[in-house]
Amino acid sequence: MKLFFAVVLSLAVNGLGVPATAGSGRVDIEAVRSWNALALDAVRANRSTDADAARLYAMVNVAIYDAVNGIGRSRAPALVPDRGPRDADEQAAAAAAAHAVLVRLDAARAAGYDATLAADLARLGDSRKVASGAAWGRGVGERVVTARTDDGSTPVETQPAGSGPGVFRAAWSGTQYRNVRPFAVTDPARYVPGPPPALDSARYAGAFAEVAVLGNAAVPAPDLLATYQYWSLPAGSDQPPGEWLKVALTVAGGRHLPLGEQARMTALLTMALADITVTTVSAKYAYRHWRPTTAIREADTDGNPWTAPDPAWSARAGSVGGTPEYVSGHSSYSGAGAAALQGFFCSDAIPFALTTDSAPGGTPRTYPGFSAAAAEAGRSRIFGGQHFEFSNQAGLEAGRSVAGEVLATRLLRLTGPTHFGTCPR
Repeated sequence: MKLFFAVVLSLAVNGLGVPATAGSGRVDIEAVRSWNALALDAVRANRSTDADAARLYAMVNVAIYDAVNGIGRSRAPALVPDRGPRDADEQAAAAAAAHAVLVRLDAARAAGYDATLAADLARLGDSRKVASGAAWGRGVGERVVTARTDDGSTPVETQPAGSGPGVFRAAWSGTQYRNVRPFAVTDPARYVPGPPPALDSARYAGAFAEVAVLGNAAVPAPDLLATYQYWSLPAGSDQPPGEWLKVALTVAGGRHLPLGEQARMTALLTMALADITVTTVSAKYAYRHWRPTTAIREADTDGNPWTAPDPAWSARAGSVGGTPEYVSGHSSYSGAGAAALQGFFCSDAIPFALTTDSAPGGTPRTYPGFSAAAAEAGRSRIFGGQHFEFSNQAGLEAGRSVAGEVLATRLLRLTGPTHFGTCPR
């Protein structure tokens, strides 16, 4: 790896790289967009869990932000507090920082990342600024990886299978994420919601009745199935956090945000997505609530006079679900993603189109704003028979709360006003 960087930097300094574009002397490589696209591909290729995906996205974007912000330093750092060389090229720094994270977290595809970085630096031109930016960015990325090595995301832990009314029945892995060190919030456990409704309550019975109809595989409803599939994002996709990263990049591209603002936006977003993972896994581990399939088939054991068992009931999604029901992870990610972007842009009314990795037929959907997309993503889990509505609402609220703390406290200006109303600056 050191040899690779020595060759790249030598090419940049000695003028042996690809000739620069006539006139400008360089080509903008759109580092935030292109390297996040590679991060999304890494999650797909490795069939990462939603928790592992959110962590990887946060590490890549924290590294990009600290590499760019460290040159000139106008805002608080995310993780790496050092100042970078003032004459360094920011695009080169961003690309090298992302590269340093990805080659370590996705070592099997390192050769591809090496080639991409070499091409990016060559396109930026053969200047000392590019060489300086690449060296600085590489160091920032390496420090981010080192700082997160002992964050609690490994080794993998598993909660054993449970039994009895209200309890999730299968063993599930990834429970170590309830103790992972957060990126931005002070205490993710602060946002763990109170318990789900009591099994013998009217509120539980109402949510039970709703999912028993809307999520029933035996009831034909192509529109509900399509909405579930659109947001399902199973293993092999970019996972729910990745879709909110795609939304951010789409909106930023349409608004032509400068590099520094792109880096801040994606860092705020992905730190919120990573930290809501800790809250979500904590809730699932603590409450261990059963999924609708088990609840409906065994309703004669719940002590509720308003629920009736249906031993043949199956979820529209085709599966029970692999983790405890409360809270909905899709909802918590969506609540955090929508709130982070709404706060960054200081508006929810920003329309966009999105084609998720699991969109039926690859057909895009359009939304009038971030909260509308989050609401649909949350409801899709009821349509699939995967969650109750109270779990959707609790997840959305937890996500909004985590994003609120991230926006209020992180990556703010070092001088002058830090907020425009409630919107960070």
